[in-house]
Amino acid sequence: MSHFNDFNNPQVAALPGHLKQFIVDQHYEHYTPIDHAVWRYVMRQNYSYLKDVAYYPYIPGLQKAGLTIEHIPNLQEMNDALGKIGWGAVTVDGFIPPAAFMEYQAYRVLVIAADIRQLKHIEYTPAPDIIHESAGHAPIIADKDYHEYLSYFGSIGAKAMFSAQDFELYEAIRALSILKEMPDADEQEILKAEELVTYCQENMGEPSEMALLSRLHWWTVEYGLIGTLEQPKIYGAGLLSSIGESSTCMNKDVQKLWYTIDAVKYPYDITKPQPQLFVTPDFQNLISVLEEFANTMAFRKGGAYGLNKAVESKNTCTAVYSSGLQVSGNITDFKTDAAGKPYFIKTTGPTALGLNYKQLKGHGKDYHKDGFSSPVGKLKGYHNTPLEDFSEDDLKAAGMIKGLGTELHFESGITVKGIIKNILSEDGKICLITFDNVTVTDDNGTLLFDPAWGVYDMAVGEEIISVFCGAADREAYETIVYKSKTETHHARHDHKTKELHKLYQQVRNCRINHGDYGFLGNVWQQLQKDHHDDWLCALEILEILDHEGVDPVLAAEIKHFLEEKGRNEPEYGKLISDGFYLIKHPVEQKLVV
Repeated sequence: MSHFNDFNNPQVAALPGHLKQFIVDQHYEHYTPIDHAVWRYVMRQNYSYLKDVAYYPYIPGLQKAGLTIEHIPNLQEMNDALGKIGWGAVTVDGFIPPAAFMEYQAYRVLVIAADIRQLKHIEYTPAPDIIHESAGHAPIIADKDYHEYLSYFGSIGAKAMFSAQDFELYEAIRALSILKEMPDADEQEILKAEELVTYCQENMGEPSEMALLSRLHWWTVEYGLIGTLEQPKIYGAGLLSSIGESSTCMNKDVQKLWYTIDAVKYPYDITKPQPQLFVTPDFQNLISVLEEFANTMAFRKGGAYGLNKAVESKNTCTAVYSSGLQVSGNITDFKTDAAGKPYFIKTTGPTALGLNYKQLKGHGKDYHKDGFSSPVGKLKGYHNTPLEDFSEDDLKAAGMIKGLGTELHFESGITVKGIIKNILSEDGKICLITFDNVTVTDDNGTLLFDPAWGVYDMAVGEEIISVFCGAADREAYETIVYKSKTETHHARHDHKTKELHKLYQQVRNCRINHGDYGFLGNVWQQLQKDHHDDWLCALEILEILDHEGVDPVLAAEIKHFLEEKGRNEPEYGKLISDGFYLIKHPVEQKLVV
């Protein structure tokens, strides 16, 4: 199954190329009978427990997202279902960079890790997997207030400043999650990877906007509770997809706090249960808190604050002039006046100019390959009228005529002297003036642009009103070309494991086709002989025997085996006892098909 089939979904089809690069084939045929059994066990557990503690749309949301309890979802089925509520889904290879993840969300597309957790990590995995992404995130998407929050979060997150340390932490977390899902991972390697994650977390320096936003995302989208402090309901996907933590999170020793802007002060650790969780009274409050945080961000504040964040970031950023002109590149320097207002900005390396998030023709990063610099502010003697608002008459009066020489004196002391080649306006605002044979100097006589350097494009604008991470026209600029070099592990099954897969498939066929129960005894004998460690296949056989009322002697033998296993191997105790509970309290049939 190719992922290109998924572009039937309008949200997925609308994704720009720099996001489509992360999409991988789901390869549905690679899921094993054990994988489907893991999905089924977790989904039945979720339904059994979450119907009482999940926020109300969770159960009907499963169906609205195209999910069933019986088998791992097919991406096309999910897209068909999600398309009805204006969303889509794509499969990716494990963790993707946070900025890309946010942008997907802004486009209303769920990012789903194609892999599924191993049986030994059935309760929880730090790696993103299809259980977490589809069973955790998808069911609640149907709630309008919630999905408005999700896409709005994505649009704000896509503009957040991030740092080199953010990337280092992302790589460390990705590497750890991949190691933990390897069946034969070396314990020392895991320990080293955990130490690296801890080191990165403890050496982040001042957290970036992206780091702070990721905390808000974690305490809402991943680990959020809704309702009252005394009796909250779960809506966070991390909790909804963890059959371990979804029950323990309600314990009294997990502190419940009201969700406010203070949540940004609480870092999180993906490898451990959370010591506190945040409760929102409703989803509208999530948007209010996000709005409060967004007001502190560079894209809203602009000015010296925003430019400083861009310089610190050392990534491609965009400075937006009050004329609407957008300058995208690596902002390396800026100058401010006595009042702290920027009057000159400089980028280094490839830079692009744009308007309304579209690159200006002839002003891509190939043209401005060596950087860009320009004054900001008003001309001397025109205190009431910024240059961007000059009329045709104002331009003539100031001697600014195409083809003629002129000399512009800015209030900051910068002087621009040359021949005007072109004046670009958009929506009644002058945005860009192009000069030939130009000299640009500051009030100290320092040369800022030499005629020998060629044509000079001067940005026009009284102030810098916004600064955000990434390029204005991401498609043209090709931001987020960053892809991790660490690939997820794909298991190669030995002969013994393949034989076990066959046994699981036979049990599955028997359950689905309602017949031929006689050979379940043979399957049980094979399990005892060659796969004594297995517990889930044995549990599935016991479920069929119990529900169909056949072979009570065999059922008693299997039950005794599982009880002994639960006693002697405590790591299986809760899983087996929960499995017994599910046999006695089967899920509703409507969610199985």
